[in-house]
Amino acid sequence: MSGILDGKRILVTGVLTEASIAFHAAKVAQEQGAEVILTAFPRPTLTERIAKKLPKPAKVIELDVTNQEHLDRLAGVVKEELGGLDGIVHSIGFAPQGAFNFLEATFEDVSTAMHVSAYSLKSLTMACRPLFEGGASVVGLTFDAQYAWPKYDWMGPAKAALEATSRYLARDLGKEDIRCNLISAGPLGSMAAKSIPGFGELAEVWDSRSPLNWDMADPEPAGRGVVALLSDFFPKTTGEIIHVDGGVHMMGA
Repeated sequence: MSGILDGKRILVTGVLTEASIAFHAAKVAQEQGAEVILTAFPRPTLTERIAKKLPKPAKVIELDVTNQEHLDRLAGVVKEELGGLDGIVHSIGFAPQGAFNFLEATFEDVSTAMHVSAYSLKSLTMACRPLFEGGASVVGLTFDAQYAWPKYDWMGPAKAALEATSRYLARDLGKEDIRCNLISAGPLGSMAAKSIPGFGELAEVWDSRSPLNWDMADPEPAGRGVVALLSDFFPKTTGEIIHVDGGVHMMGA
């Protein structure tokens, strides 16, 4: 039985633990026929250990998306390994602890959050652009930036910047048949979530508001959403944000 990613070559960032959406995106992508290569920072050895739990082996490349030297060498390393790329998964977000106090955060903290969490979608896509032969799908992960969430503070504006960045990439790369879309996932018990002070308070919103049962311990639905956007089943969809959040985004009260 063929999969929806048969013959596709996918680069996945952000595989830190089995609780990562990126891990499940990589897992489902492999199950659907893709060849997968992973990037990791700051500890590639951690990702290499987690990668052993994937259905098939996957090479891990060290990549700091704020380091231009790393970005400049990425295409050469991936080309040697896979020959080219048909899609990338941007699962990268970080803010210093100071950024989780909205009124007191310094610009240094905010600029770090913006660089790592938003600008990196552009820099990663451009680093991979020479590998896209006849089109590609870029898929990132956001947390609905329409709202001011409890405890999320400067990660909210960073995600808003990510969402705008995806739209502008979609605008400028569409003529090359490169699609850029985002998955807006509900809260999950990932490494990123655990780094947010008071995250449990934010997550409680889902228990009372989600029409579909939301399981914070199950990142696979979001991973499946990523794989769907990587596939050819959305050939004319770009600049879009698909919610995989149990339906919370559309509830008025």
